[in-house]
Amino acid sequence: RPLMYVLAFFHAVVQDRRKFGRIGWNVAYDFNESDFKVSAKLLNLYLQKSFDQKEILPWETLRYLIGEAMYGGRVTDNYDRRILNTYLEEYMGDFLFDENVKFYFSRSGFDYECLLEGNLGAYQQAILALPINQSPTVFGLHTNAEINYFMASAKDIYIGLMSMQTGTGGDSGGMSREDFIEKTATDIQSKIPKDELKFLKDGVPSPLEVVLMQEIERYEALVKRMVGNLADLKRALKGEIGMTQALDDIGTALFNGLLPGAWAKLAPQTEKPLGSWMDHFLRRNKQYSDWANVAEPAVFWLSGIHIPESLLSALVQASCRRRGWALDKS
Repeated sequence: RPLMYVLAFFHAVVQDRRKFGRIGWNVAYDFNESDFKVSAKLLNLYLQKSFDQKEILPWETLRYLIGEAMYGGRVTDNYDRRILNTYLEEYMGDFLFDENVKFYFSRSGFDYECLLEGNLGAYQQAILALPINQSPTVFGLHTNAEINYFMASAKDIYIGLMSMQTGTGGDSGGMSREDFIEKTATDIQSKIPKDELKFLKDGVPSPLEVVLMQEIERYEALVKRMVGNLADLKRALKGEIGMTQALDDIGTALFNGLLPGAWAKLAPQTEKPLGSWMDHFLRRNKQYSDWANVAEPAVFWLSGIHIPESLLSALVQASCRRRGWALDKS
């Protein structure tokens, strides 16, 4: 029973850690009940085997199978795998049954202890006595980890409230929802550059020029998506075509001042609202235009690059070629 409680606590921790976003896990993993059930069967198997053969429970084997095979089978990031194994190192071992030193999962604001004796009712009472809200230190995180969680929760609430707006102010003299969306769409259309970005190179392009070509290709795909969506949205508002769910989502995002999801998929990752994102969009165009038509920038604006890692890799390649260094030793 104590080991089942430990396994259940471990399962709850790795699941609840996802609420902290990238601070919790570098990749959001879908740990589910099947992982817990298989691990529980594995635990029962080894307990029965140790009892029958009167041997010591193989903690190292248990930790490896649970951390590397059961739960670890979903983990792709090395640092996340290290965290997973660290939890098991802290939670599973002979120290659980040490009579001289009582084991606690955490003592941050509450004594998260593991009952060593008791029936099912005793364990249920212990679980019900746990705090509803846990401090990040229970998960091994800094207390500031909660800041991003609270900000994300508040943002979700605000977005939910804004989505409940009816926008039917036309009867009282204000601008109606449809008029506001159409005006916003027209404003965005007027800001989208009319000239298509192009970069033509005779001969073999340099690593940096390859990056520029790829960036322009991604940027123009975004421009094409924006132009098509805005034109269709205005036609749908006038009743010329049907209002699809995708167009309605874009209209709602424009009404709430948010970046439409269809555009975000083709743009660099951002948390900016629509107004700030449009400024960023235009600055990206200027950087690409100057780079293609004037000269390679002396200083690159990394935030304006869709994939900054590709630029950094190209700079390393260019430096190695110029100095005659081996690329694999750079």
